[in-house]
Amino acid sequence: MFRVLRSSIRAFLVFCLVSSLVSCSSPTAGMNSFQSNDGRYAFLYPSGWTRVSVSDGPQVVFHDLINNYENLSLVISEVEEGMDLKNLGDPYEVAQRFLTENNTEEAGQREVVILDAEERQSGGHTFYDFEYKLTSNDRIRHELSTIVLDRGYLYTFATSTNESRWAKVGNLFEKVVTSFTFLV
Repeated sequence: MFRVLRSSIRAFLVFCLVSSLVSCSSPTAGMNSFQSNDGRYAFLYPSGWTRVSVSDGPQVVFHDLINNYENLSLVISEVEEGMDLKNLGDPYEVAQRFLTENNTEEAGQREVVILDAEERQSGGHTFYDFEYKLTSNDRIRHELSTIVLDRGYLYTFATSTNESRWAKVGNLFEKVVTSFTFLV
């Protein structure tokens, strides 16, 4: 009887240990957080990435130290106060306009294919998420972006990698893009 009780207790303790270890792994494991200096917005980025300075470009840029062609960027643009994404069109229409306008420099040299465009609600804001491929000079990039309006500013948050790496990092990039949030 004592042996049965002892083995039952041992089994229970092993179960508790395994359960606690499994619960320790979170959806943000392997991620670091970034918060703007003014405390306005925050997002997650992969561990092992570093922030880089870019003059006359995005306000925030991070890239992978090992695969330096993988990056994320945040561009903040002033827009008319009170503008609403829904007034600009549905997610696909906005993605098409946004990608066409942002790829005019290399017109004819770059092909853009929209793979997905969806609306998402988070923290009282409407986000439009876009997944697309850019083909330029025999190089294919896979990108995932989100745009959101807040207090007269358009925030464009994007991740990018080579197409050959997308299967490996696509889920991670989705976590990064959907982590963008406003704190105030």
